[in-house]
Amino acid sequence: MSRATPTRPPRTLLDGAPLTSREDTDIAARLARSARERVGRAPGPRDITGWLAGRAEATVFGVERIPFSALDGWSFDPDTGDLGHRSGRFFTVQGMHVTHQDGPFPEWRQPIISQPEVGILGIVVKEFGGVLHFLMQAKMEPGNRNLLQLSPTVQATRSNYTKVHRGADVKYIDHFVRPGHGRVLADVLQSEHGSWFLRKSNRNMIVEAVDDVPLLDDFCWLTLGQINALLHESNTVNMDARTVLSCLPHAGDPRALHSDVELLSWFTAERSRHDVHTRRIPLAETSGWHRGAYSIDHEEGRYFRVVAVDVRAGNREVTRWSQPLFEPVAAGVTAFLVREADGVRHVLAHARVEGGFLDTVELGPTVQYTPDNHAHLTGADRPPFLDAVLAAAPERIRYEAVHSEEGGRFLNAESRYLLVDADEATLAADPPPGFRWVSEGQLTSLVRHGHYVNVQARTLLACLHATREPR
Repeated sequence: MSRATPTRPPRTLLDGAPLTSREDTDIAARLARSARERVGRAPGPRDITGWLAGRAEATVFGVERIPFSALDGWSFDPDTGDLGHRSGRFFTVQGMHVTHQDGPFPEWRQPIISQPEVGILGIVVKEFGGVLHFLMQAKMEPGNRNLLQLSPTVQATRSNYTKVHRGADVKYIDHFVRPGHGRVLADVLQSEHGSWFLRKSNRNMIVEAVDDVPLLDDFCWLTLGQINALLHESNTVNMDARTVLSCLPHAGDPRALHSDVELLSWFTAERSRHDVHTRRIPLAETSGWHRGAYSIDHEEGRYFRVVAVDVRAGNREVTRWSQPLFEPVAAGVTAFLVREADGVRHVLAHARVEGGFLDTVELGPTVQYTPDNHAHLTGADRPPFLDAVLAAAPERIRYEAVHSEEGGRFLNAESRYLLVDADEATLAADPPPGFRWVSEGQLTSLVRHGHYVNVQARTLLACLHATREPR
């Protein structure tokens, strides 16, 4: 009896194909070198604050509150009450109904921004004199209190870069939507504010240019060290720049209080244990909210209001438009409690539920609240750690600045961002349910994946990186 000869599997196109490293092993060192450089080597401003002020003076800007009836192209649907644009694009103000049986508020209704399209937040980087520089933009946004702030190279919704507004092209967009314009250093879908957006994501990208990049008006090349210095200034680096900067692949200490498997298991359990149900409802059915000529307000004067503005901006793709904006009733406080364990920095992260999240829970800061909204609460009803952060002595505060939230959709939305050393009582006790100590390196790794870390925690991560001593 003869034995059959085994046949060799057919060759495929991948046989003999060269393999590449799964990690860019030199990018962390290049970023560290850029972080050490506080003076740029590219043609760009030495006095960046002065340059920003000059760009603000070079163009006419203006934002005026108007009644809803004066909105151009926007109207309330007569049946649902939803506030939308005649094109059917950009975004719509609708209603959201949330039930959360195991949370402090088991049910609520509110207005929400529905913007299902995915936008691009992107920064072009390029080496000058062996140092990575970041192409940043002086961009006006109607919701910023000081209007103009340092922004990514590209900050555009799909409606913007596909020119639904019939305006000018979005500058440098080809670096992010057409292959061959550079080497991708980071590319991840990240969430927006889950309290004000319904399941909104933006593509956060960093692309290293391979060819010459012309320097246009309102743009400048900055080192990471220059940007880190600006992150210590209030209302200077906008939210979209901060979230993209948080995605940089910095090197991190491999040690932590909890292994990555333990951390991910805890986070998965947090996502599993929360019974949250979110559904769209007509804006007209948001009980507890009342629409007037100029605003939609909560009956108790808390949380936020929906308003309308008329905008003039000489350096935008469209120089005049009107739109709705969400305006919080007061400033927020956003903070990480920080500790060091054997020289490794950790932050106390909160597995936070927000009605607009795509996947129920994301890691947020220790504290992320508007104190005025909770002023009537006492004792155990007070948000965890809020009073500890508000009462922190100056010597415990490692970082503090006031930063604007998304100025394209929110009006005068500002938060006091803090990194605060944990007190002895917090260090001595186990974190309460829903909280976990996470190392800086672990948080940096999680940001490389979408919908793990919320936008406020990403801002604080960028600020945490900015407080590192350059090596």
